[in-house]
Amino acid sequence: MRRRSAEPVGAARQVGPGTEAGGRGGASGPAHGDWLTLGKDGRLSLYVPADGGLVRWTETAVGGPDWSGPHFVPVAGLTHLTVVQGADTYVHFLGRRERERADGGLGVDVVHAIQYQTGLAFTEWRSLGNPHRDREQARELGPPVGAVAADGTVHVFVRNAHGGLSLRRESPNGKWRAWEDLRGGESDALPAPVALAGGRLEVCAAAASGVLVWRQAAPGGDFTGPRGFALRPVPGTVTAVETGPERATFFWTDAESGGAAAWRDGDWPAALGGSPAGQGYASLRTAVDGYDCVVLAHRDRDGSVVLGMGGTENEAGGFWWYALAESCQGVPALARDGRGRVVLAVIGPDGAPKTARQDDGAGLSFTRWHTLGR
Repeated sequence: MRRRSAEPVGAARQVGPGTEAGGRGGASGPAHGDWLTLGKDGRLSLYVPADGGLVRWTETAVGGPDWSGPHFVPVAGLTHLTVVQGADTYVHFLGRRERERADGGLGVDVVHAIQYQTGLAFTEWRSLGNPHRDREQARELGPPVGAVAADGTVHVFVRNAHGGLSLRRESPNGKWRAWEDLRGGESDALPAPVALAGGRLEVCAAAASGVLVWRQAAPGGDFTGPRGFALRPVPGTVTAVETGPERATFFWTDAESGGAAAWRDGDWPAALGGSPAGQGYASLRTAVDGYDCVVLAHRDRDGSVVLGMGGTENEAGGFWWYALAESCQGVPALARDGRGRVVLAVIGPDGAPKTARQDDGAGLSFTRWHTLGR
């Protein structure tokens, strides 16, 4: 895909002690998506929403443990922030923005920016508009979520005022196509898209009727569906992982049992246990002791961080959960660092981001928590 110009108008600036911008370097609320990312140079970056914009920290060396930051990036009117990353390592920022219009009314749109290189400036924040022309309907727009296809094209999904799914996506030449109505109804505000290695995308969302799934017929093609399934996920908890060639597994919290569950089209849901809160999961497919595993992280009902692990597409073999004795808000984040170690990031109750890194022992155990500087 053609690379767009990277004007440094979204340049970050250091937040020093006593500075109010960015909430003194802390998060103003939970982030969504891939808010812990690995750059092409092997360094991790962490992004959280803050008052008036977002805040970024970046590893000073591959594998850490030190981080630079916080650096504040102003984005006026931002109400939700989602971070997604493609195979090209470019980091995309999707926001729902509210601004006062010239006539005094409230305008709502979706905005998008890109960071091409670790720790450097963002592109200009570009408005992607709103699928609704009616002002009342436009204000009911949900937060954007996204996925980056294998060819680098960005896909932005939002729940519209009718409860269905709207899509805006790039063409291979980098130009944005018009908003598309993917239909559906009474769907969750946070659908879970997944970009498959073969080029297609799939999207799963909880709905009043059960589960809705949209599938791209071919890379770059139209989406079919939604197909409905009589399943009962808790809204806001669905996440997706590619667990086989052109095959996605969806994880969520089951509304009846209250435990985690995994589901693939054509199979029955598999119960994974645990006692997650009514929020989403961080997910990562990685090798642990030479075994292909899926790692999940969530916030427990008492506010603690809980980690789960099981064999990829072998849920019947057991899923192991253990608490990490650390409280958090929102959904954690998972990534591998430049040395291949699993890193877990959380936002503490005071808004301070913390990370824990896989240690060198067997299994999946972590070093002590490291609080990022404020």
